[in-house]
Amino acid sequence: MHTSIASVCLSGGLVDKLHACAEAGFDGVEIMDADLIAAPESPEEIRALCERLGLRIDMFQPFRDAEGVTEDVFEDTLRRAEAKFEIMNRLGTDLMLVCSNVGTATIDDDEVAARQLGELADRAAVHGIRLAYEALAWGRFVDDYRRTWSIVQRADRPNLGICLDSFHILSRGHDPAGIEEIPAEKIFFLQLADAPALDMDVLSWSRHHRLFPGEGSFDLVDFMTHVVRAGYTGPWSLEVFNDTFRQTDTVRTAAHAQRSLVWLADRTATANGWDDGRLGSAQPATALDFVEVAGADLAEVDELLAQLGFAFEGRHRSKPVRLWSAGSARVILNEQVRHDEPRLSGIGLQVPDAAAAVDRAIALGSQSIFRRTYEGEQNLRGVPAPDGTQVFWSSLPAEESWLQEFEGGTDADDGLVGEVDHINLAYAWQDFDEAVLFMSSALSLHAEPPADVPGPQGLIRSQVMRTPDGIVRVPINLAPPTAAPPARHIAVRTDDVFAVARRAKQRGIDHLRIPANYYDDLSARFGLPEDLLASLRELDLLYDRDAEGEFIHFYTRTIGDVFFEVVERRGGYDGYGGANAPIRLAAQRAMGR
Repeated sequence: MHTSIASVCLSGGLVDKLHACAEAGFDGVEIMDADLIAAPESPEEIRALCERLGLRIDMFQPFRDAEGVTEDVFEDTLRRAEAKFEIMNRLGTDLMLVCSNVGTATIDDDEVAARQLGELADRAAVHGIRLAYEALAWGRFVDDYRRTWSIVQRADRPNLGICLDSFHILSRGHDPAGIEEIPAEKIFFLQLADAPALDMDVLSWSRHHRLFPGEGSFDLVDFMTHVVRAGYTGPWSLEVFNDTFRQTDTVRTAAHAQRSLVWLADRTATANGWDDGRLGSAQPATALDFVEVAGADLAEVDELLAQLGFAFEGRHRSKPVRLWSAGSARVILNEQVRHDEPRLSGIGLQVPDAAAAVDRAIALGSQSIFRRTYEGEQNLRGVPAPDGTQVFWSSLPAEESWLQEFEGGTDADDGLVGEVDHINLAYAWQDFDEAVLFMSSALSLHAEPPADVPGPQGLIRSQVMRTPDGIVRVPINLAPPTAAPPARHIAVRTDDVFAVARRAKQRGIDHLRIPANYYDDLSARFGLPEDLLASLRELDLLYDRDAEGEFIHFYTRTIGDVFFEVVERRGGYDGYGGANAPIRLAAQRAMGR
């Protein structure tokens, strides 16, 4: 697979974009006319830079408003084209994107369009240039790829073909199956973009809300299946107009983009049973091994875990690291870091083949983590998520691997027995889509439909990533653009949250205080028995219920950037108490987090 990306996808100047594309591993680029015009470097200098970086200039784009016009307008079109052909020769690229007319089109006649495109192609041929004709979803007359193919057939020029763009095809609901009827040699180029399902005008949707593959609602696996079956072997290129990506770090966004293409190729190959494009086998987690909290001084977290009823399992024999457990819920406290504030810093997953999981993540663009390991210690391999959270994989149960490295533990009286129910992560607005893609592609988690949660500083978008069986659940929250990301937290599930809360209160835990108004509203909404309502109120417990069951939970105070939650699920309740999130956020703000 030859991967490519349009320069419009990235922030910064053209030279910065080219360096980022090369670093991310792209084979080629589409150079946007506007990026070249704004660059201080000459076309020859851009060409030389691409050659040094090992990037092929796959296409120059776009050329607009070429067909379906009166003869006097078309004469001006030819003049404009000649100037761009000369620029392309200086750049060293032989393919130009020609978009269907949206501005000057006045003649809705395929014969006229074919004649004009044919003449344009003849002029291009003198310069050794090919033209890829693309149907824009908002084209004045031509907005369907099947019509562009019909016009190209009428024109009948060897250097005139079509460009297929997933956004323009799928946003209009066109059936991509017809792609297979187009001869492969006439599909000159392929552009890919995903997008969320939105009800808005298609031009605004395209210009502001495109996403990288795997982050939206389009069935790009089905789309690519038709493209590959048609025999197309050219570049898989990304063209993503998105306000966020045009503001974020260029290098990181390019890596994010490359990951999306590699994952799409793997998903397409897997769905069709093809060998070409396959990564190593996906490794869905069979257990959550541990959660790690890191900070220079974690004494407050030690105290909090003891108050919750966690058992101290000892210190690591060679590192400033401690282990606390509550049944199968294990929390590692790591003080071999520089930052002062405690934060949720790592996750350990059990999988059938840890080496395959790491190799797959590296193939998707991640870097291997190095941690000092002494003889006789388990060398857990892992990679950092894009935000720095470290993910480790193991094929062995903890008891048979790293757990033996902790010494000097003590038993806890009336200890908490449970398991990690979910890990809640939070991201700034510019990192959210990248996090979803990483968890889908590298961790084999599936995305549930997102939800909006009201908070003190605006709506927080929440997206749950999970294994189908719920062994691993990772809700991730997107803060409003002007707000700091919410603190992260670890939720532990138990069979009796009332007993856990009561014992924790006796041990002096400083938990999150819930206002009395909440319980008045709870009584009105659910009509709970008075004794249950009194117990909830006494212990600052929150409550939710649906047709499948009940959810009862409480929160600790926040230490640094992390807090804990204890939950009890009754019946088939499978949510996270979303209705209570605004109460929790307001209470945290009142408590100073």
